[in-house]
Amino acid sequence: MRFGKTLRQSVYPPWKDQYIDYAKLKSILREDKPDDEDEPWTEEDENRFCDEIFNTQLEKVAKFQETKIEELRNRTDEAAEKLKHLNASADEKEQQQQQQQSQSDEGGKEEEETKHEEVDKQKLKEMEAELDGITNEVKELQKYSNLNYTGFLKIVKKHDRKRGDRYKIRPMMQVSLSNRPFNSEQAYSPLLNKLSYMYFAIRRFEAPDAGDVLPIDPDSQPETHNGEKYTAHKFWVHPDNLLEVKTYILRRLPALVYSEQSAKEVDGQQDPTITSLYFDNAKFQLYSKKVEREAEASSLRLRWYGQLSTRPEILLEQKLLHENGTSEERKFAIKEKYVKAFLDGEYKMEKSVQKMERKGQKAEDVEEFKGTADAIQEFVRDNKLEPLVRANYIRTAFQNPGDDRVRISIDTDIAFIREDTLDRDRPCRDPKDWHRADIDNSNMTYPFKNINQSEVSRFPYAVLEIKLKDDVNNKRGRPVWIQDLMGSHLVHPCPRFSKFVQGVASLFEDYVNRLPFWLSDLNTDIRKDPQRAFQEEEERRARRAENEQVVGSFLGTKLSSYKPSRSSPAAKSYLADRMATDAAAAMASPKSGVTTSNQQPAVSTPAGDEAGESSSSQPLIPRENREINYGTLSSVFPGFSLSKYSKAKRAREAGLPSLPPGVTEPKEWIKNSGPLQIEPKVWLANERTFLKWQHICVLLGGLAISLYTAAASSTRHGRNGNVLGQVMGMVFLGVAAFAGGWSWWVLRRRREMIVGRSGKDFDFVLGPMVVAGALGVALVVNFGIAYQQAFEKHWGNGGQHGNHSGVDMGDLR
Repeated sequence: MRFGKTLRQSVYPPWKDQYIDYAKLKSILREDKPDDEDEPWTEEDENRFCDEIFNTQLEKVAKFQETKIEELRNRTDEAAEKLKHLNASADEKEQQQQQQQSQSDEGGKEEEETKHEEVDKQKLKEMEAELDGITNEVKELQKYSNLNYTGFLKIVKKHDRKRGDRYKIRPMMQVSLSNRPFNSEQAYSPLLNKLSYMYFAIRRFEAPDAGDVLPIDPDSQPETHNGEKYTAHKFWVHPDNLLEVKTYILRRLPALVYSEQSAKEVDGQQDPTITSLYFDNAKFQLYSKKVEREAEASSLRLRWYGQLSTRPEILLEQKLLHENGTSEERKFAIKEKYVKAFLDGEYKMEKSVQKMERKGQKAEDVEEFKGTADAIQEFVRDNKLEPLVRANYIRTAFQNPGDDRVRISIDTDIAFIREDTLDRDRPCRDPKDWHRADIDNSNMTYPFKNINQSEVSRFPYAVLEIKLKDDVNNKRGRPVWIQDLMGSHLVHPCPRFSKFVQGVASLFEDYVNRLPFWLSDLNTDIRKDPQRAFQEEEERRARRAENEQVVGSFLGTKLSSYKPSRSSPAAKSYLADRMATDAAAAMASPKSGVTTSNQQPAVSTPAGDEAGESSSSQPLIPRENREINYGTLSSVFPGFSLSKYSKAKRAREAGLPSLPPGVTEPKEWIKNSGPLQIEPKVWLANERTFLKWQHICVLLGGLAISLYTAAASSTRHGRNGNVLGQVMGMVFLGVAAFAGGWSWWVLRRRREMIVGRSGKDFDFVLGPMVVAGALGVALVVNFGIAYQQAFEKHWGNGGQHGNHSGVDMGDLR
């Protein structure tokens, strides 16, 4: 279906004049005229088109969206106030009933309570109807934004294709759309979050025993795996932040080691390559339902680990999205040779059923398997599904062994590849096969340079997914380090991201009439300043706490335990230092020393401290700012973050601020926590060094003993010229003893450092310098004394050396 027809059919009647005038823009482009009748495209035509699309159409749509979203916010706030007043009036009625209790009989009391309950229920129904109206308009506004967003991208693509010989305006339009985030999820999440809390309050009032589970966060997605309920949070990670995110997670969760078969790769890497083959039909119905978030939207894929040539286990998975926002999965394993027959309806998994029956599995398990296979096969047949797009990526998973409460995965090197046969003349895949043989038979890997590059789309970021079990996410509270990571500058939230939707939108833009909201973020830099990320996270949590407070005041309970977040690992060093500088400047100004009766001093100087010391060694932070917990991991562990802010902080070690309230100095470093795991090669290297030193000790000792023995033997035979040999033997013996003792001390010392996970250097230069220096001095002294003795014997006795030369030479020998 052409986009113009889709736009006409999707217009919301009350807002029909506020949509993009797609027909007018096409007429300016002269899209309907044949090329042979078309007139030359002039600069005046280009100016007219750009003025119409940027200054008229885009401004109209953006202004209407901003006005409407503000109007919906005001209506929501008014509904919240009504909810508060409804609770206040209920409290007044309860007080009046208590006052009249002594004056009225029991029957009259019951009649009065029944009357009040009927009035309260009527008001609650009216309130719920008002919330329904707001919610419906929010949904229509989301559709309005998405439809116009797609229209702008469609029309500029037509312009660049037909009139873009001199001017390309698609990049300019993408920048303009990113600066006007009317198609961003962040514009609607706070509003939907507040509405969900108000619905929660009304449901709890109608059913007090419904439980204390809070409503679903719009920024998350509930999922069901193997009967267990999880809440999934999705983020993008810029390549510059990827290493820091991985090291941050590895400090808390170990990397999940896949089985040898599932991780069987050509390059032998541990993290496996995953291939997901997504299905859809020629009308892209599954894609459209998923983008428009229709109830009972489903997706279907084939998934396997590693290369298909290694015959891995293939899983056929169907993901169902229910009307209440939750999702569940149906899946079963299938062999490669049966995939095509199953998709064509010729095979119904009879062999797998027979195998299960032979193994004696329960009858209900066999029936459940048959029901799942039949339901998926019927789903394929009814929707005429076929493989459409392939997603290939490397997955790094993190999870405690035997503990699935927190599951984290990072997908990198993501590539999307066409697998369709939409063009019958030039199909991307053989219509008689279910996958692309040119990729799988050649074991092609990322970045897939050996195929047509127009059939490949490479995703620029890594995808981080955090799955929390419901008992962790609701009852016991989300782990603090998870909150810090989710609110940090290292990640960019993208709650409804889908690889299937992204692959179709990037490769089949000409075939679809709806585009996902996150496409505008792909054209912007998702890296954030840590201070800005900290403030945004604090504002978001404050809004959530405010919504919980509204519900709590209505129900008479406390649902919020909000405390200021510690945010990202690098945020504190940047924010607290700036606050300290501003506070110090304020205290140094003349006005800072004035204290009125209604104003307290910003900081007090401890007794016994001089003014100069306290001002230089301790930052001056106002009392009202000290009440907020701005502590982060980087304030406790300066070497944690790799960002430029933390590096700058480490360069200013002399002026580090003191820990803020609520943050205590740790007794154990993070690197020292957990079980001790040391590779055998570390111990062997330490022992090898010890054995080398022992070798030197043995050589020097043998030399010393030989020298001393020879000198002593010569002395016993009446020669007095070998005293020097005895002395040198004792010196060498002392050096050998030092070398042996030094080697033993170094062995023990380095063992203690390894066990204690010390970060100090393992170099001990004193021992080698002493041994080398002692040997050098001994050799020089030995040579000097020996030369002096030889000189005296040969040239002594007043020049009479000639008469005794023979005897002296014999003695010398």
